[in-house]
Formats: sequence, structure tokens, C-alpha cells
Amino acid sequence: MGLDFTKQDGLIPAIIQDAVTRRVLMLGYMNEESLQITRDRGLVTFWSRSRQKLWTKGETSGNYLQVREIIEDCDEDTLLIKAIPTGPVCHTGSDTCFNEVNDPAEVTSSEFLFYLEQVINDRREYPQEGSYTNHLFSRGLNKIAQKVGEEAVELVIESKDDNKPLFLGEAADLMYHFLVLLAEKNVKFSEVVEVLKGRHSR
Repeated sequence: MGLDFTKQDGLIPAIIQDAVTRRVLMLGYMNEESLQITRDRGLVTFWSRSRQKLWTKGETSGNYLQVREIIEDCDEDTLLIKAIPTGPVCHTGSDTCFNEVNDPAEVTSSEFLFYLEQVINDRREYPQEGSYTNHLFSRGLNKIAQKVGEEAVELVIESKDDNKPLFLGEAADLMYHFLVLLAEKNVKFSEVVEVLKGRHSR
């Protein structure tokens, strides 16, 4: 079985979701050709119903949607595309076409940890030149583990003083490198949380 393009005159709806923040960004329509271009180029490409032509999101504005994952729904007539936006998605200048803010700074503290985990995993799968996270991954497990140990020692040392900003900085460094280590070990932060929850119930 494959995607059914017959239900809507050769088109299927494609829901675009931010691969990291999970925010729904927009809805567009694809035909078989635009879907193939999307797969081949890694940039979301739609069929414009109003202009009757193919268009790659961002070809005018420069705000592309970089594909991370394409998922078919249970009826095989709708797509969920997880992507990384390179700028505002809506033509109005809004982050999304639903006038929602797509900003990690707007999430709660606990949600931000999961957001950061997604960013780290995205860097691992799609390296970016100059990225410190990719530099860590390139050094391998032993170096990453060593870095976590160094950050833990620095946090302990800083805890002996009364400089809260420096202490918080070292705590943040440790948490970040800990998440990188989890990614390198293919362990999810949620798995660690589940262990903590299990201990809490005892």
C-alpha cells in the first residue's frame, strides 16, 4: 500500500511540525511530484493550489523548512512532516501560520530540558559546521564522559563558594554535557526520569 492521492484530486494535506519544539507550523498540500522533490532535496516543497505550480517553502523569503522526518497517517492520505524552520514560517512574519510563538524561551523549565535534548539529537543526526555539540560528538564517548566528569568537579568546587551566578553556570554546563552523554549512549532523558519516578514511589 502507498499514499492515496486520489481522494483530493491528486493532492494530500501535509502538516508541518517543528522537529524540535513540536509546534505545528503550517498546513500545505502535496502531489506526488512535490513529495518526491521534498524527499530528494530535504526541503519541504508543496503544490500551490492557487498558483497551480510547485513551490519550495522559502524560495522567496529564504525561510526554508529542512526535513527531518516524513510520516504517513493510518489512512495513507495525510502526511506529518517534521522539519527545522530557518526563519518565520508564515508570510505575515509570524513564527507559525496559526499565529503562535515558536520560541523555546516560552516553554517551562522542565520542557526546556526535553527541547535541549531534541536540539542535541538533531545536531548528532545533522551535523553543523562550527557547532560545539558536534565537536563533542566527534571526540567520541570517552572524551564526552571525561568532560562530564570535569564539569561535575567544577560544580563541586564552585559549590564551596557563595557566588550563585558562577554556581548556576557550572550547574548548567554539567546538565548540558550530561544530555550530550545520554545522546551518545542512545539513552533518552525520559528514561532517567522514569528511574527517578520509580525510586520516588518507594
